[in-house]
Amino acid sequence: MRKVIIIGSGPAGLTAAIYAARGNLEPVLIEGAEPGGQLTLTTMVENYPGFPEGIMGPQLMEDMKNQAQRFGAEIISGYVDKVELGESPFKVFVGSQEVEAQTVIISTGSSAKLLGLENERRLMGHGVSTCATCDGFFFRDKEIAVVGGGDSAMEEANFLTKFASGVALIHRRDEFRASKIMQDRALANPKIKVHYNTIVEDVLGDNAVEGIRLQNIRDKSVFEHELDGVFIAIGHNPNTEIFEGQIRLDEKGYILTESDSTATNVNGVFACGDVQDPKFKQAVTAAGSGCMAALEAEKFLEN
Repeated sequence: MRKVIIIGSGPAGLTAAIYAARGNLEPVLIEGAEPGGQLTLTTMVENYPGFPEGIMGPQLMEDMKNQAQRFGAEIISGYVDKVELGESPFKVFVGSQEVEAQTVIISTGSSAKLLGLENERRLMGHGVSTCATCDGFFFRDKEIAVVGGGDSAMEEANFLTKFASGVALIHRRDEFRASKIMQDRALANPKIKVHYNTIVEDVLGDNAVEGIRLQNIRDKSVFEHELDGVFIAIGHNPNTEIFEGQIRLDEKGYILTESDSTATNVNGVFACGDVQDPKFKQAVTAAGSGCMAALEAEKFLEN
């Protein structure tokens, strides 16, 4: 029987582990399929407080992990494939191993949707990015592309014009699905050039992005575009499949928490980080909510 089980090891989960361990709750954290979360796909992190020169994403997560272990958190390398949250004690299954807990903190994050190209994954963090606010600064006075047609793609394209010399907005259809106000802002921006009915066939470059190969799906013409960065903005999927039917989710699958709280509709189960945050998706906000979840779990156990 554990006092606290934390599912997921991004900034939210590891911060929760630090606070829970310092609160003498002896937490056990299960790392999941992507130990360290999305920050391990980022090369340099320059917007996390306390690192004026920046820090490599994998290093930041390794430091957080070591800090949690220093205070006594137990970290298990494994993947949770089943939970039972219907009654206390809660049950969490890691393969054939069953662990019981009085409280559960869910910090399984979300995964950016990708195009499915081999070079896209290979060059992730080397010119390919899924976060404009994280990486836009690195593309000052450079040519870049944004792939997508929703509000997030419009927002990222506009944001990136603060840094880039030009932004190619790539969309596979002949019209955007974004709201009209977001479309109008993007279309009115002189730095943004739109490519409708166009898909990305490949990302070009050996050690860093050097360009993209595009195809017009109407006339099947193929052409290459030299640039330095590609931002994929086709959405995120919250990692909540194993919680469906057991906890309240919104229409997109994000865990719903109470206002100004990480508490879910299941008493004793808390959620923090990107798994319950479809809006900000930042490491620092995830860490903050991880702190909240640990403090709320501690308060729950006291009562």
